[in-house]
Amino acid sequence: MHRHRYLFILFILSICFFSCKTLKIKDFSISRNIFDKGVCNESTLVAFFLQQNPTFPKQQITEIAKLYIKESNYEGINSDIAFAQMCLETGYLTFGNLVTPQMNNFCGLGAIDKDHPGESFESVQMGIRAHIQHLHAYSTPEDILIKNELIDNRYKWVKPRGKAQTIFELTKTWAMDSEYGNKIDRILNQMEFK
Repeated sequence: MHRHRYLFILFILSICFFSCKTLKIKDFSISRNIFDKGVCNESTLVAFFLQQNPTFPKQQITEIAKLYIKESNYEGINSDIAFAQMCLETGYLTFGNLVTPQMNNFCGLGAIDKDHPGESFESVQMGIRAHIQHLHAYSTPEDILIKNELIDNRYKWVKPRGKAQTIFELTKTWAMDSEYGNKIDRILNQMEFK
């Protein structure tokens, strides 16, 4: 009798152990504030991205993730939001609209129509830096200056400065899409559970 009870308890414990190992448990929360610190590390960003675009070269997205974290941290911008916005704007680096990969434009800066396809940058790092600087203009007041040399030609056109402190305030300011902030939020939700 005791042996059966013992085996039953072992059986229940093993089910609990193995089912707990396969559950995805939310262990961090990403801020929706743009002027904030990101919480995702490079490997989390890479794993998330490759889940969405598995054919993209891992070494290339690893370098992009590193640069997003580095450039964002330097300017005080939430790297998770910047990376998620890049995913949205480029279709997970598949591009396909006005902006091409050779432009190193990861957020659609200046992309309006075929006569205005957007800004181009000399390198991936400069394109990411311009993206971060543009988010800086949207999320900070006039008295918070950028630290790197200004390469975002559209920085000066963001008026008033600090008009979008959260992703939701990018709707109808950064993009006319009425779901823009919600789209970024959905990407961040997926990143949180990666």
